[in-house]
Amino acid sequence: MSVPADAHIRTTAVVLAGGTGQRVGLSIPKQLLKIAGKAVIEHTLAIFEQSESVDDIVVLMAPGFVPDVEKIVAKAGFTKVTQVIEGGATRNETTERAIELLGEGLAEGEDRNLLFHDAVRPLLSQRVIENCVTALERYQAVDVAIPSADTIIVTRTHGEDGEFITDIPDRARLRRGQTPQAFKLSTIRRAYEVAAEDPNFQATDDCSVVLKYLPDVPVHVVAGDEYNMKVTQPVDVFIADKLFQLASTAAPQQADEAAYEELLSGKTMVVFGGSYGIGADIAELAGRFGAKVYALGRSTTGTHVENPEHVDEALATAYAETGRIDYVVNTAGVLRIGKLAETDSATIQEALNVNYLAPVQIARASYKYLVETKGQLLLYTSSSYTRGRAEYSLYSSTKAAMVNLTQALADEWAGEGIRVNCVNPERTATPMRTKAFGDEPAGSLLSSEAVARTSLDVLLSELTGHVIDVRQQDPTRGASEASGFEQALAAVLDRHGDV
Repeated sequence: MSVPADAHIRTTAVVLAGGTGQRVGLSIPKQLLKIAGKAVIEHTLAIFEQSESVDDIVVLMAPGFVPDVEKIVAKAGFTKVTQVIEGGATRNETTERAIELLGEGLAEGEDRNLLFHDAVRPLLSQRVIENCVTALERYQAVDVAIPSADTIIVTRTHGEDGEFITDIPDRARLRRGQTPQAFKLSTIRRAYEVAAEDPNFQATDDCSVVLKYLPDVPVHVVAGDEYNMKVTQPVDVFIADKLFQLASTAAPQQADEAAYEELLSGKTMVVFGGSYGIGADIAELAGRFGAKVYALGRSTTGTHVENPEHVDEALATAYAETGRIDYVVNTAGVLRIGKLAETDSATIQEALNVNYLAPVQIARASYKYLVETKGQLLLYTSSSYTRGRAEYSLYSSTKAAMVNLTQALADEWAGEGIRVNCVNPERTATPMRTKAFGDEPAGSLLSSEAVARTSLDVLLSELTGHVIDVRQQDPTRGASEASGFEQALAAVLDRHGDV
């Protein structure tokens, strides 16, 4: 029985993870290397898991490491991953295994969209996925590519004299191929069937197989992204980690106030730095939605976050009175402006105690409570954390430390189910900022209420190990809803002027 022409064509993401870690000097496959607190392949799978254009995911993993990926899938709760199998000895053999697997059980006339993607490209955007699937509505084969910024030369080796240029192609026509490469299953299967008849067949990617063996099938090109990089060399690990650090992550909002009430009712939240500003707004908002909130601050409850005994006492009281602690939030901080060489020892010690040691103590003291509830620790950084600025050396450096602390603890506590995140607001109207800078033009600052709302969304999300930007671009909420790296990278220069 044939399938109606207007029937939904399933789209399967085929994640190719057969490579090893030899080029990055690893004893494990590079796709299992951790970047930004998670294995590279986990980042990649999460992208397809979140895509509305993808129905299911199949992973072809390096031999001997299938159980490792199965554990990652189970722990992350990826529901779209249907199979994890061993890949072949070569890229082509791995593709053929996927084609055979996904071709089983198809009805007569039924087809399927396949997106072949390198597991070690963890920065793929949703836009590229959607564009590939859309292109398959018209074309049978699709590649993803970006213009070459470098001049490409063709060389030939002349014995011991080395290499010499033989040609310099027109750079305007040159593109750098990326993945995914997208195909109709029937097309890529037919290409490999024809290729099997060639005793000299070899190829490094799948589009070249279609191009050579099905010359009548056009291969459409979808614009890729510069940051859709492949983690292959040691320097790539560093660059990818930095890109994740700069990336803006949007926390999902709840549908309405009733949803917030349902999630927060009966929960206990402890807010350090809750006397005023962002901390006070978070406490007020969570309390309004039914949480039992302990808002602690120097000027209201006499709680000094730099005093470990005060922190222990506050957490113990909340636990004794409610029997649980679900969320611990620390918004406490001090901002002292001045040249480091002219800063006295007391001011330096205060900055270190409040901005760095206090969050460390809060994290350590909170662990035993959060492990019971699978709760979350929420910290705060400054939008200047990506680059230290003159006269803000103490503040910027301690806020950069919060990002590293967040990522480290998210990794360290992942096995216990504790989530750790960090909110990164741009310049915000708080008493601390007003004290440091005085009155500033109306509308130039983010409201503390907007930061509090995003903070609540983060606390109610399943995110962990993320730095969540809060910016003024959304006037209704103050939070950036863009999850792409374009905005994150474009914002870097702006951050240099933010506190």
